[in-house]
Amino acid sequence: MKPLPLLVVAGPTASGKTALAVALAERLDTEIISADSMQVYRGMALGTGAPSAEELARVRHHFIGCLDPSEQFSAGAFGAAGRAVVERLWAEGRTPVVAGGSGLYVRALTDGLFEGPARVASVRARLHREAGERGLAALYERLQAVDPDYAARIRPADERRIVRALEVAETTGKPFSQLHREAEVPPLPAVYVGLDYPRSELYARIDRRVAEMVASGFAEEVRALVDAGHGDRLRTLRALGYREFMDYLAGASSLDEAQAAMQQVTRRFAKRQLSWWRGDARMHWIPTRDGVPPEQHADAVLRIYADAAEAFTSGASSSP
Repeated sequence: MKPLPLLVVAGPTASGKTALAVALAERLDTEIISADSMQVYRGMALGTGAPSAEELARVRHHFIGCLDPSEQFSAGAFGAAGRAVVERLWAEGRTPVVAGGSGLYVRALTDGLFEGPARVASVRARLHREAGERGLAALYERLQAVDPDYAARIRPADERRIVRALEVAETTGKPFSQLHREAEVPPLPAVYVGLDYPRSELYARIDRRVAEMVASGFAEEVRALVDAGHGDRLRTLRALGYREFMDYLAGASSLDEAQAAMQQVTRRFAKRQLSWWRGDARMHWIPTRDGVPPEQHADAVLRIYADAAEAFTSGASSSP
């Protein structure tokens, strides 16, 4: 018997993914896999819009507040860990619900993502120096010799990928393309849904959400993280709003200026998320308006899911 497809609730920030996913998970008697690159860290619940304590109590969530901000995590690691949860839910006869706007994390889970062996900083730095001293063309020619398959797939001017492929070949003794083939995993069947707001209304939701975060003590959350020694890490993570409020705490801006800056970077991020998800033909967009509770769309989502799941189980499609 084929397992039921994953139900992926995706889309831009502030679109109500969490509320909708919780309602769906309750209806399906299942669990939620959070595909959010920032909600995985402890101490950042407010700024990342993590599920509330009440939502966490209603439905079991995975990958929420489970790592210290100093710990490294990646889309590839998430994909592997998330698939283990999927396999368990399938074994229990349940439908995995995935919620999150991090497109790369969702893709790593559903389509698979190859990150390759651990990076070796010294080798990578030397190769970048060689590119500067001898020219990138010389490195690309070397890549053509050691890994012609991968070289044919990238641009001769893509220094980052050229250096990465040469680093892998040098440190493992195997071509990057060979390792990629050996690590390939089959895609998981999935149905993708998202709530589609008029752009102006989505931006209004973002501005209102940020204002509520600030009123709820976001500055204190940032201060606690900085006091715990995570200031540099926050800048590296590029979590929305944290850099702006670190500047505010340092006296470089006012509270109003920090809030306005956080609203702006969040709107820009939402625009990039929309571009990502609009480019995925698998998405089912559900028109909605600001003021309509996201969970009210649960019936519509379940109808879409039921139709896609029927097509999959009947063999009409292996990737709904």
